[in-house]
Amino acid sequence: MEISGQTVLITGGASGIGLALAEGFLERSNHVIVIGQNEQKLEQMKLKHPTVTTYTCNLRIEAQIDKLVEAIMIHHPTLNVLINNAGIQHNYSFLDHIDPKCIEDEIYINLTAPIILTSKLMPLLSRQSQAAIINVSSGLGLVPKKSAPVYCGTKAGLHIFTKSLRDQLATTQIRVFEIIPPVVDTNMTRGRGRDKISPKQLADQFFPYFRRNQLEVPIGKVKLLKIINRIFPSLAEAILRNA
Repeated sequence: MEISGQTVLITGGASGIGLALAEGFLERSNHVIVIGQNEQKLEQMKLKHPTVTTYTCNLRIEAQIDKLVEAIMIHHPTLNVLINNAGIQHNYSFLDHIDPKCIEDEIYINLTAPIILTSKLMPLLSRQSQAAIINVSSGLGLVPKKSAPVYCGTKAGLHIFTKSLRDQLATTQIRVFEIIPPVVDTNMTRGRGRDKISPKQLADQFFPYFRRNQLEVPIGKVKLLKIINRIFPSLAEAILRNA
């Protein structure tokens, strides 16, 4: 993949992993479009990076996704890189009362919305001479922890969707990447985990994979997790269970 001169759309691109990826693409002379729900964060993004284009969109609402896609098709016909990054995580026990809305939101943001957005932007991506879809999943989609069963399930679903989509598009000009992070130091993981990597460290590790068309991108400790899970899956599960 060319790493400059692209038009890149990033969901959840105003903070955390999305912000680090956005800044990485900006540093490499790409046009970056950032999608978010928090207008204040988007305004801060514009102040820091005036060349960025921002759109407010609640990815829980399909009508807003439709409005976003319409704007992208009209104003950004060269879009050729889609990064599905937006995500949320709730920790809860199914022995306690759980608000069904929490479950619905977690599934929709983490899994349903990326699939729908990918589907709706596919006609535009298909027109480009070179294109990429980049899904940000999680090491917890490979081996789960017990405190976040819905999050782990959605990331496992995104992992499998990515592999299947990659097979479907294998004969096209669209490359399907998956970034598989460990625990990254973001607002979502505040108070959780240890030995976290920074979002910038993740982005720095991603770009060499992107340049070389290495479609699966295990970051940091996920490289070791994949080896342990392949050889000693019960050990991998024991390590992550109470993470």
